[in-house]
Amino acid sequence: MAYNIHTLPSGIRVVHVPTNGEVCYCGLIVNCGSRDELDSEHGMAHFIEHTIFKGTTHRRAFHILSRLDEVGGELNAYTTKEETTVHAAFLRRDFERAAELIADMLFCSTFPERELAKEKEVIADEIASYKDTPSEMIFDEFEEQIFNGHALAHNILGTAESLAAFDAQAVRQFMHRCHNTDQMVLSVLGSMPWAQVVRTAEKYFGTVAANPRQYKRQGIGAYQPTTISRHRDTHQGHIVMGNIAPDAFDNRRIAMFMLSNLLGGPCMNSRLSLVLRERNGIAYNVETAYTPFTDTGLFTIYFGTDAANIDRSLRIVNREMQRLCDEPLSAVQLRKAKRQIIGQMRMSADNGESQMLSVGRSVMLYGTADDIEESCRLIESVSADEIQQVAQQVINPERLSSLIYC
Repeated sequence: MAYNIHTLPSGIRVVHVPTNGEVCYCGLIVNCGSRDELDSEHGMAHFIEHTIFKGTTHRRAFHILSRLDEVGGELNAYTTKEETTVHAAFLRRDFERAAELIADMLFCSTFPERELAKEKEVIADEIASYKDTPSEMIFDEFEEQIFNGHALAHNILGTAESLAAFDAQAVRQFMHRCHNTDQMVLSVLGSMPWAQVVRTAEKYFGTVAANPRQYKRQGIGAYQPTTISRHRDTHQGHIVMGNIAPDAFDNRRIAMFMLSNLLGGPCMNSRLSLVLRERNGIAYNVETAYTPFTDTGLFTIYFGTDAANIDRSLRIVNREMQRLCDEPLSAVQLRKAKRQIIGQMRMSADNGESQMLSVGRSVMLYGTADDIEESCRLIESVSADEIQQVAQQVINPERLSSLIYC
C-alpha cells in the first residue's frame, strides 16, 4: 500500500492513500476519548462529538447536516475510550467541501447554550435506552469491574448528572486540554492527487494554532480477577468474562488477535460457537473481542443463554479455554486459523472507509501504516507456541473475571 504523509506546522499529520474511483473518504482522528476526562467531565468527549454538529461561526446546525448530504455524501462521528473521530464519505469532486466542513466543526464550533440543552436531552435518552439493553449495558459494567477506579472504567456516554453540569466553557476547556494538534491525524483515501490533498489540508487546517499535549494518561493499577452476579429481570442470562490483555505496542498483540478470532470471532466455526451453539444448542450468540489501548488491553467473551444453562455454559467455555492453554495448535489448525484471519483482513481492506480509519489510527499510534501484505506476513509469522503462551496469560480460567446477569 502506497501512502504519503505530511505534517502541518501545528503538528497535525496528514496521510493520503491513493485509490481509483469516484468515491473517497476522509476523517480527522483525535487521540482523545473518555479516558481523558476528569472526574467532573464524565461523558464530555462523547458530548463534544454530538455538539460539534450544532453550529459554528460559519454555519447553523441545519447547514452542517446538509453540507454533504445535499451532494450525496455522508458525515458521521464516533467516540471511544481513547479516540474521537469525525469522518465523511463523498465523491472526489467534493473533497474540499468535506475537508472544510470537518475543519469548521472541530475548530470553529460555537456550542450555543440552547443547542447544548437540547443535546443533553438526546444523550439522556440514549443513556436510558442503553440501560434497557442488558446485552450492551453488561459491557459497561464489566469495564467498571476490570478497571475499577480508573478513567477507562467510565462508560462513554456519561450520566444524566454529569451531563447536567456541562456548559460551553467546560466544553472549550476540555477541548483545549485534550484536543491537541500533535495528537490529530487527517486521514484521506481517494483518487485525488497528493498535491491537492496537501494544498487542501494547508488551506483549512494549516492556520490552526499548535496545541501540543501537556499531560500523560494515568496508568492502570494492579489487576485482580473478580466474579460478580447480579439479578436482572431479563428473559435470559447474560455473561461476560474477560481479562487484561496486551496493549497496542505489545509484540503479543498479533497472537492475541488470532487467539480471540479462533475462540469467538465472527465466523460460525469459532470454537465457542461450535461448542455452545452447534453441539449443545444452549446459546444463540457468542462472541469475543480484543481491544488494545495505548497502555493496556481488554479481552472479553460474551454469550447469552437460558438462566438454567448458565453453569453448564460456563463449564463448557472454561473447558475450551483450558484446552487452548494446555495444547498448542497443530500445524493444520494453525494454518486454518491464519487463512481465516487473513481472509477477513483482506475483505475488510476492501472497504474504503474502514481502510481510511485504520490507516489514520496506525499513523496516530505508530507514525506509520502497514500495507495488507505486511499485515499478512505478520500473521504468517505467528507460531503455535506464541498463541499458547498468550492463551496461558490471558484466557487461563483462573485469571478471568466474570459478570453475570441472571
